[in-house]
Amino acid sequence: MKYLVMIQGTQASYDAMEGRPSPGNPVWSEADLAAMFAHMGAINDDLAETGELVDGNGLAAPAQSRTVLAGPDGKPVITDGPYGETKEVLAGYWVVDCASLERVTEIAARVVACPEPEGSTPSPVVIRPIDSGPEA
Repeated sequence: MKYLVMIQGTQASYDAMEGRPSPGNPVWSEADLAAMFAHMGAINDDLAETGELVDGNGLAAPAQSRTVLAGPDGKPVITDGPYGETKEVLAGYWVVDCASLERVTEIAARVVACPEPEGSTPSPVVIRPIDSGPEA
């Protein structure tokens, strides 16, 4: 079964990686960033080796995003960012093809173990099964 494994973040998370701290988001050093990229790269490599990796990417900062909705007149209304009722956003994802929910949960547990600077607020990881539609 295919699953979407999503790591969440905030604009403040991205800002901290670029040297702009805030409460719960200390500045990431070059060593912190290298450790994070090495950790995520190792996960990608392992999933590719097992044949479970379908796709995966980190996403650009929310400040570089747009949301497009239909307005009352049917014309598009464009706003900055992907912000809804919350400030948390999708920071990156994997699409994996795993044998079970238990296996994808093991993968997500490995993702949340990613090294972060001391004092960081941990980023949650969400697992969503990909609906393959009605069985034929």
